[in-house]
Amino acid sequence: MPFVSPTVTVRRVSDELWEVVEPLVYHGHSDTFVVPAGFRTDFATVPRPVVWLIPRFGRYTLAAVLHDWLVTKGLAAGVVSARDADGLFRRVLRELDVPPVRRWLMWTGVRWGSAASGRWTGWWRDAPLVLAISVLAAPVVAPPAVLITVALAVYAVVETVVIAALPGTRRRTDGGIRL
Repeated sequence: MPFVSPTVTVRRVSDELWEVVEPLVYHGHSDTFVVPAGFRTDFATVPRPVVWLIPRFGRYTLAAVLHDWLVTKGLAAGVVSARDADGLFRRVLRELDVPPVRRWLMWTGVRWGSAASGRWTGWWRDAPLVLAISVLAAPVVAPPAVLITVALAVYAVVETVVIAALPGTRRRTDGGIRL
């Protein structure tokens, strides 16, 4: 296994973020990457409407933490390009025995994420494959994602109404509700 340890040790920072407690070390074909203690991650950055298909953590957690580091600190330091970070992510998913369909869907997602974040370098080289996978996945992924998006919107409205209707209810700074 290319990771020095098959686990990552983290501590909870907030509802969405975790902090790496011990360095996560990955030995690639020619490079070694170290996600240092103190790095913050949300594990797999998955849009909420598709968490049913790809949860935020799983067999791919180590790859997700490494990818988070690569696309933040690694890009800023010039260690990798966005395309290399995403390609490395796909390779690490394979090394972690993530099934092929999930692996390619996750890679497609991070390539779309690169485009959405303005990391266009090399993106167009992958565009035909990203578009093909997206079109093939859409009939399976889009219907439940749309339904979940509508349900989440309805839930948000209901929660807002309940908070407004209950005397003494207020939203906490950490996103929770104090009754």
